[in-house]
Amino acid sequence: MRLVLAEDSALLRAGLTQLLESRGFTILHSVDHADALAEALEDPEAEAAVLDVRMPPTFTDEGLRAAITARASRPGFPVMVLSQYVEALYARELLASGTGAVGYLLKDRVADVAEFAEGVRRVAAGGTVLDPEVVATVLARRREEPLDRLTPREREVLAQMAQGRSNAAIAQQLSVTDKAVAKHINAIFTKLDLPVDEDDHRRVRAVLAWLRV
Repeated sequence: MRLVLAEDSALLRAGLTQLLESRGFTILHSVDHADALAEALEDPEAEAAVLDVRMPPTFTDEGLRAAITARASRPGFPVMVLSQYVEALYARELLASGTGAVGYLLKDRVADVAEFAEGVRRVAAGGTVLDPEVVATVLARRREEPLDRLTPREREVLAQMAQGRSNAAIAQQLSVTDKAVAKHINAIFTKLDLPVDEDDHRRVRAVLAWLRV
């Protein structure tokens, strides 16, 4: 998996490079400012990107805007965002395409490097990996939707799905059985009118429907 890595901190960029390369990723481009990032994202050999939100020259939202631009020209291009903050407006825009392949994690809450690497793989495969605070911030501004028909427990399960957790991990987190989780997920799919499809990406579509702007 060939990645574009964008992080203005040299120390953190070196650490991320070592971490990702030790787990089988190839860092195709490693950049530290917005102009270089925009150029790197145009490389057709790049298969995904891991990037910071705030980069030079203004340290506001250059990284996230570059990701949105890249996904506009390459729909579904996988992007894992790492940030100190939740940029609500751009997070919603990043999710609004409905194509999946998006991750948004807060740096301070990435405690398990193996889990982080697995999250990058999950995003590259078309999934979603979202920090709970990102989910909460986006939902706080969501208008009323038919999704309100979901029960409180189904919302809990869907929130866990948004974080990229498997059925077994959700069951452990909520202290219920795997069978109960599967039942809740099937109910979620039914209530959101998500029939079985060939690529079986209903989990991603359910999460994106829940976070729809």
